[in-house]
Amino acid sequence: MSSVPIAAEQEPGTTVTLLEPQGGSGLVRRTVLPGGLRVVTETVPGVRSAAFGISAATGSRDEDSAHAGSAHFLEHLLFKGTTTRSALEIAALLDSVGADHNAYTTKEHTCYYAKVLDRDLPLAVDVVGDMVANSVLDENEVETERGVILEEIAMYEDEPADLVDDVFAAHFFGDSPLGRPILGTNDTIRALPRERIVEQYRDAYVPGELIVTAAGSLDHDLLVEEVRKVFAEQLAAAGDARPRRPRIGGPSVATYGGTVVESRETEQAHIILGSEGMVRTDPRWQASRLLSAALGGGMSSRLFQEVREKRGLAYAVHAYHIAYSDIGTFQIYAGCLPEKADEVIGVCREELAKVAESGITDEELRRAKGQIQGAMVLGTEGTNARMGRLLSHELNYTRHFSVDEELARLDAVTVDDLAQVAADLMARPRALAVIGPYEADQVF
Repeated sequence: MSSVPIAAEQEPGTTVTLLEPQGGSGLVRRTVLPGGLRVVTETVPGVRSAAFGISAATGSRDEDSAHAGSAHFLEHLLFKGTTTRSALEIAALLDSVGADHNAYTTKEHTCYYAKVLDRDLPLAVDVVGDMVANSVLDENEVETERGVILEEIAMYEDEPADLVDDVFAAHFFGDSPLGRPILGTNDTIRALPRERIVEQYRDAYVPGELIVTAAGSLDHDLLVEEVRKVFAEQLAAAGDARPRRPRIGGPSVATYGGTVVESRETEQAHIILGSEGMVRTDPRWQASRLLSAALGGGMSSRLFQEVREKRGLAYAVHAYHIAYSDIGTFQIYAGCLPEKADEVIGVCREELAKVAESGITDEELRRAKGQIQGAMVLGTEGTNARMGRLLSHELNYTRHFSVDEELARLDAVTVDDLAQVAADLMARPRALAVIGPYEADQVF
């Protein structure tokens, strides 16, 4: 299949077909409205649901250090009332149709979504669209949510298995936007003025920064008209489409930094060993995914077998990639008793060295392909997952891929491809982050 123009090249007011119906995929179409607002849909035959989302192409990495957490703060506030609806009315309308609705903030985007019966899709578009287009950001609600977010930070601080990701990121990326936590800190949230949140809303929630995605039982043209009505005022004022704003601080750079330990009286030591990885647009991305699966993606993976099954050193151990728009990380996580931490780290380093030197076997590659392909197909059978897949393609690629195309791309990876990727990744400098009562013996 030939690729279609990326969104920046598509003229406002036009509709293009991105994917024709084929095995594992329905009809995918994109319309660009004035100002560059994108509406991307996939019709999924045989379902009675539709998942709808509006995403702002901005996240925590688009904040300066003094206002860390503002994107996530704004996410909370958009549920708190519009020019025509109260927070209770928003919740009651969505609850009355049994909607699965929520929002989330990442380092690179923020998404508001609702999954509903197909007959209730117009209501979901109206309510979620109203939240995004017409939020009032009431001063009293700002103070209420400030307290809620401080509680959320406290809850997160009590989960060292999750918090170690932030410790690693801060260590790996240093004092840069990707190194800061999505939630912000107690200090930045307490000091964040309403005026800064309003400024972010006015700057980031404009047509050129918004992507509407929907999947399920739907009519693309009708959905476009419903979106056009909700954003009528913003579209009228938008004028010509404009390019994406540059990320704050420009391209991200890994600082590595060796070893960092956050000493805590926890029952386990929580460990992340990582290096710079690859972005999703790297042609070797599929090979890097398969490497993660072979090393630590399941119960038959090398790390699970060596760390847990053979030695009984840890309950949880896995390998994974995190990909941003301009950089990625390859990471291994393990949680173990503090006195076993050095041995766990040593085994992980040993297995990494083996893979870098000798690659993996044909059988390991076969299992890794089956694991990723199976999980991918099963994960795309729901309309929420399909909607998220559309968003991922819009944010990360220059075109959309069908499920069959992605399966074929994975099938095409050879043992030699994976060996080259493994040697590249394992030759890169590594960093180590640990939370727990641990004294660093393993220094990087």
